[in-house]
Amino acid sequence: MKYFVIDRFEGQYTICEDKDRKMFAFEKSETPEGAKEGDVLAVTDEGELCIDKVETEKRRNAIIKKQNDIFK
Repeated sequence: MKYFVIDRFEGQYTICEDKDRKMFAFEKSETPEGAKEGDVLAVTDEGELCIDKVETEKRRNAIIKKQNDIFK
């Protein structure tokens, strides 16, 4: 399965990054409702984007841990 992380929103586009750090732009109309910066998007077998809540939470927890390690 292909995954993207939302980097930012620009006008009518959602700018995402893949695991190889390549940037992609999707139209906001293709982006799941409620998606925000940092969310992990997965491409379903039907070609639709959906928020992968488990992977998003894992990434957020890893970032929080790194911040805590740095600022202790």
